[in-house]
Formats: sequence, C-alpha cells, structure tokens
Amino acid sequence: MKREKGTHLKEEEKKKQNSQKVIPKEEVVNREVPQLSTIVSHQYDEEVSREDDSLREAVAGERQSSEEVHGNSDGSHEEGIGQPHQGVEESDSSEDEVAPRNTIGDVPFKWYEDEGHIGYDITGKKIKKRAKQDKLDSFLANADDSKNWRKIIDEYNDEEVELTKHEVKLIGRMLRGRAPHADFDPYTPYVDWFDWDGAKHPLSNAPEPKRRFTPSKWESKKVVRYVRAIRKGLIKFDKPKEESRFYMLWSDDSRSTEKARNGLAYIPPPRPKLPGHEESYNPSLEYIPTQEEINSYQLMYEEDRPKFIPRRFTSLRNVPAYENATKEVFHRLMDLYLCPRTRKKRINIDPESLKPKLPSRKDLKPYPVTCYLEYRGHKGAVMSISAEASGQWIASGSTDGTVRIWEVETGRCVRVWEIGEGVNQVAWNPLPELPILAVAVGQDVVLLNTGIGNEDVQNSIEELLLLKTPSSSDESGYVNWVQDDKLHGIRLKHFKTVTTVEWHRKGDYFSIIMPAGESRAIYIHRLSQKVSQRLPFKLHGIPVASVFHPTRSVILVATKNSVRVYDLLKQKLVRKLDTGLRQVSSVAIHPGGDNVIVGSREGKLCWFDMDLSSKPYRILKCHEKDITNVAFHKSYPLFASSTDDCAAYVFHGMVYSDLNQNPLIVPLEILRGHTSTNGRGIKSKET
Repeated sequence: MKREKGTHLKEEEKKKQNSQKVIPKEEVVNREVPQLSTIVSHQYDEEVSREDDSLREAVAGERQSSEEVHGNSDGSHEEGIGQPHQGVEESDSSEDEVAPRNTIGDVPFKWYEDEGHIGYDITGKKIKKRAKQDKLDSFLANADDSKNWRKIIDEYNDEEVELTKHEVKLIGRMLRGRAPHADFDPYTPYVDWFDWDGAKHPLSNAPEPKRRFTPSKWESKKVVRYVRAIRKGLIKFDKPKEESRFYMLWSDDSRSTEKARNGLAYIPPPRPKLPGHEESYNPSLEYIPTQEEINSYQLMYEEDRPKFIPRRFTSLRNVPAYENATKEVFHRLMDLYLCPRTRKKRINIDPESLKPKLPSRKDLKPYPVTCYLEYRGHKGAVMSISAEASGQWIASGSTDGTVRIWEVETGRCVRVWEIGEGVNQVAWNPLPELPILAVAVGQDVVLLNTGIGNEDVQNSIEELLLLKTPSSSDESGYVNWVQDDKLHGIRLKHFKTVTTVEWHRKGDYFSIIMPAGESRAIYIHRLSQKVSQRLPFKLHGIPVASVFHPTRSVILVATKNSVRVYDLLKQKLVRKLDTGLRQVSSVAIHPGGDNVIVGSREGKLCWFDMDLSSKPYRILKCHEKDITNVAFHKSYPLFASSTDDCAAYVFHGMVYSDLNQNPLIVPLEILRGHTSTNGRGIKSKET
C-alpha cells in the first residue's frame, strides 16, 4: 500500500510540473513578432514598470484566492472551477475599421523593392509608394513630437500607423516573455480531471513480450516472395539511362537539347555547307577544271551548272573579292528570317489506301445503264414528267402547250390534252384508285381525269371532279375553283404563276408554289372538300420547292439558302437544314423519311441525315453544271440528279435500319443522250 501511494504522489507531481511548463501562447507570440523589439524604444519602460507592479499585486491576490479554493471541500472546489472566464477586451486599433489598401494580394514585397509603385487602383493607375524619411527627418520628427516613437510603417498597406497605449503595453509584455493580456494567469492551480476511484495501476506493469524482439516469420515469407518475383522477371526495375559516348564535334546543341527536354519542338536554323579542298585559294591540280570543262559548263542548264569553279592563286594577297558575297549573305539572312521553324512530318502512304472501299458495281445492280426507249411526239421542250403509282403510265408536259399520257412498255401515246399554254409541271396522284393528273399552267392548276381504270373508278373520279357550285373560292379570295368543261376537270386560278405541284401521300391534298407570291407563296388544296389554305408559316426567303413527308404530317419547304421542316398538326418549325449553298434548286426525301437530298445551282448535291445533324452528311461535287432536279427511287436504293449539261447522274444510296451505320453512297452511272434547248438541259426526271 505504501508503494502504491508513493507512485500515486509521484504521478501527481509530474502532472503539476507539466501544467506549469505549458505556456504555448507566449512562445507563439514571441515567434510571430520578432521585429517588434526594434519598434518600441526605452521611452515606455517607465509605463511598463508601473504596470508590472499592478500585475504583481493582481497575481498575488489570485494566488491567495486559489489557495483558499484548494483549501475548501470538493464541492467548493468545483464551484471555483465553474466560474466564468473574464472576456478579453477588443482592440481599438484603426486597422479594424479601415479597409486594407493593398492591391497586390499575396505577392511577395521583394518584387516591388525596385519599383516606384505598389500595385494599381481601380482605374488602372499606379499607386506610388510612400516617401521614406531619412535619419535627419526622423530625428527632427522625434524632437518636435513626443509621440513620434509610437509611429511605425505598415509595409502591407504602405502607410504610417500610430500605436495606442494599450498596444504599446501589449508589445512590452510580449518582449519580456509574458502573456499579452494582464488578466491571464499562467500559474493557475492544476485540476486533476482523472477519476482515481478503484484504479490501482493506470498503466500496465507487464513485461515486454518476447515476440517484439524476434523477427517475424510472415515478413520473411513476404521477402522470399519478392525475391522470387524479381528473379523470374515479374517485378522489373527501371534501368539507368546510358549516356551516349558519341557527341557532335562541330556544333553546339546545348540549346536544342535543353528545349527538347522541356517538350518544345525546336528546329535549329539551317547551316551552310563547310568549305572543302576545292574552295581553297591554292587547291591541288586535280580540283582545277580545264578550259574544255569550263566551256562545257556554259552549255549546261543553270540549275545543273556548278555554283563555284575552283581557281589557283600563288598567295592570299592575290585573291580578289568574292563577287557574290553580298548576294549570298542577303539570301542567308532571308533564310534565317523566313524559316518557318515548324517540323513537318512526312508520312509515306499509298494514295490508293486513302480511297474509300466501295462495293463493286456488279453487286449494286439493277440500275439504268443505257437508253431503252424514247417517247416522241412533243414539238417543244419537255418541262416535266410524272409516273403513275403502278408504273404502267407516265405523263409529260411540254412548252408546246400539250400534256400526253404514255404507256411505259410500248411507248404508245394514249391521250393528248391541248392546254394552250406552256406547262410548268405535271404530277400524278399517288393513289392507284385515283388516276388524277395535276398540271401547272401559268397561273392555273388543272386537275384532269386521265380515263384510266374501270367504270367504278371513272364514276368516282367524275363525281370528285364535279363542282356543286359553278365557281367557289377560299376564304381569302386568292384562289378560285372553276369547272373546266373543255378539259373535263377543275381549274384552280391563282394570282401568281405556279411553278411546282406536289401531292400528299393520301392523295387528297396537294401543294403549289408561287415564288412571286411573297407571304402567300405556298398554298395547300384539298380535293375532296374543294378548299384551299395558305401555309401558316413565315417564309424566310423565296420558296423554290416543297415536298410532303412520306409517313408523317410534315412538309419540307426549300428556299434559296436553306430547307425548313414544318409540322402541319402542331403548326411549328421542327428543324432547319443548313445547306451552305448559294441557291437551292430542288429537294427530295427518302421513302424512309429520315434522309433528304438537296440540289443546287452551283452543281453541288447535299445528302442530309436528319437523325444525325442539321449539317450535310455528304456533299457531292461531281456535277459540272447546275442541278435542275433530284429524285429518290420508290423501291430500289437509288437516287438520281439531272443537270443542265444534258446528263443524268445515277447513285446508289443505301439507308440501313441500324442507326449506328451511316448511309452508303456510291456513284454508278452517267446517262447521256438528251439535247439542249435554249441552253438548258434535263428539266425533270421520275424514278
């Protein structure tokens, strides 16, 4: 028991000594302000000595009160501990009120030692430094002002700060190794917070185990594994770089090697070739050409002629000045000045390997190759053709004012209509049960009964082409529906010239374009109800062509610079296709509805994948002249374009169901044989 009590008392004494030694704040403060001893002079020693006397009295009173606290019972001891700590007075320095004026941030001040400014203001002007006083000025200032010794220079904000009495007292206490505040007592009594009830040995008295002194067998096994892995080559170490024993004898590449290490592609300037024996003033006889050789040099081309002809002189005094010295120096300087300093990497690639791998033309058949049949009968140029839905009949319109129906297999002309005016376009109804032909003539659109089909079909067509009223017009009054008794059809009269007619896939709607109609340039007519409606969208430019979507209620309108896709049900713009062309001439949509081709007057054909982007997927520049029309085949993966050079270009355009695979475009054939009329070539085609 005596031994336990003795150890207990020794531990308490050690803890008290440790608590008395721990004064971290004083040491930290002394480290943070090592330069304050040069600021405060001996003039405030008297004030500090007075404060020390008051501090001694306060400390003595605190010690006496602490002894009284320790002399009380446990309950009174806890009450002394629980007393609230006296708050620290806040500094009344002006630095807390005035915003810092430093404008350089955390930049080291040594960067501005040689400069006359210390940052910039909000207008970008330099902030000049404060003029420093010399020793004579500081002596006079101390003599005139008794408080001048309190003034210090704030290098951070470049201004003069005057210390208050309270700040001077704090600095004095810190210089003497004491706490900055006088109310702080570093010798407070030690409070033992540990509960010793029932604890005999707070620390273990057991001896060290043997396993801490013997080597670990598991570590030895791990070392054996690493050794075996190194021997087998599973663990490899970086080999030291071997320095080359060869070096450049005539050049100093120290700069280039340094820049190469920094990752810069440095190219040294070109150097002239070193002179040889033939350029000596007294070369050997074998280097001197004969007169015959000199005469032969005159017969050679200038690029093959030697630039320097060796000559022999007895002494260096007899060597004349070099006649091309100034010229060569000039070219040398130009080479150094105009050297691009870029490294050009040449790659040896076979040009054939850069060509795309296209399938064989034999594997892409069938496609048209040669002229099979000619349809003769028109006296003027044929402006437009259109094929019937079954493919048995085709219709053609000409400038001679006639519209003809032809049988495809035999080339026989079945029927002729005398319109009396040049035909701009003909379009056959896409439904086989409604063989109606729409003809654009001047400012009118004529709906004709072709007479194809049985009696039931003819009766339904006659009933459909019959107006209940002799003349009807739309709400705006710009379109009039008139019964044409001469042609046995319906004539739609417009206020401007109609250039194109396009049927909807259902066969009840068709659209027309009047390029000069401005905001009323596109109309959609409904055949069953004999009504017309203007396209309710703003047209950004003059419309050129329009086409209905094959599966959705969407219409594509092509202007001279772009193609816009409109939703007819929601009446809003869906997408704009940026063609990048000067003038669009025609547009066609794939039967699948996701791909569009656009022809232009500059001979370019653009393929758009609307699921991919609004930019062209491919731009074909194989046409020599303007493209007049483009069209997709309805069943085969083919599309064609006609140009003003009397040629039709046939392409293979395969669109895959896999969205990750791009369309395949292969040029197949160029069909020639047409003749030019008034400088224009093929105007229309039908696939």
